[in-house]
Amino acid sequence: MPIYELFSKRQKRLRGEVSDVFTYDNIPAPFRVQVIHIIRDAFGKDRYQSNASDLYEFIHQALCREYGFFTLKQYAKSNEEAIFDYFLNCEDIEQVLDVIELSFKMINTIVRKDEYQLHSTCKISANDAIKELNHRFKEHGIGFQFESNELIRLDSTFLHSEIIKPTLTLLSGKMYKGANDEFLKAHEHYRHGRNKECLNDCLKAFESVMKAICNKYKWEYTEKDTAKKLIEICFLKELIPNYLQSQFTGLRSLLESGIPTLRNRLGGHGQGEDKIKVEDYIAGYALNMTASNIFFLMSATKKGKK
Repeated sequence: MPIYELFSKRQKRLRGEVSDVFTYDNIPAPFRVQVIHIIRDAFGKDRYQSNASDLYEFIHQALCREYGFFTLKQYAKSNEEAIFDYFLNCEDIEQVLDVIELSFKMINTIVRKDEYQLHSTCKISANDAIKELNHRFKEHGIGFQFESNELIRLDSTFLHSEIIKPTLTLLSGKMYKGANDEFLKAHEHYRHGRNKECLNDCLKAFESVMKAICNKYKWEYTEKDTAKKLIEICFLKELIPNYLQSQFTGLRSLLESGIPTLRNRLGGHGQGEDKIKVEDYIAGYALNMTASNIFFLMSATKKGKK
């Protein structure tokens, strides 16, 4: 089932109602309801060999056995009702995630195996169900993804724990407020699949950090200076060693071409007949690369370069 960009979502973005990059201790009710819709669409109704009721029964029994319960809900009319009522009302975040992980393990194995038999009962394929779950995690700013048949905390990955989080910590200083806002917006755009906007704000954040550094050391620049000019200033002042010039030039090229050439092709002139699409992996790469280079620049300023 397609994911709709509703009016209410757009208005929340316009009002700036955005969360921090990721949260781990809150699973909001709307997200839980969306997950139930995905599971129901993927499981379908009773079908040949492996039917939906069998899947719900297996999940219910597995959870009860592990938790030491007889049932997840007294007097439930079905295993499905017991699971989803517990899922909607449970205050233990890890147990809420247990329901998600176990359900999607079933989708990724049993449902996927029988997909050729499911066309009349299931509304969504295993691949599309997992894709939507991961989209909903990103959309709500919840720091988990279903990968390799299990839930992964994003802050347990190297890039997030070693690059993104330290960069946000450094950007929390007053002098980097503008860059911090732009980087958070880039991450927000990425979460919602607005990849061209993500690249645009990555570039803004990168430039803002260099302007803040120029202000700190009273290096001369103009507000109209682009990333290319600002990088040249950092080279000239030896903040960035010469042997890293190609690395930073590559970042600038990625961001400016990936937007792509926002000022010329998208700003004011439209996209023409061919709609420009920036893939998720490009936006994710740019986001992590931007964080890496911002972290490097800000760390370099601590060494007392002047």
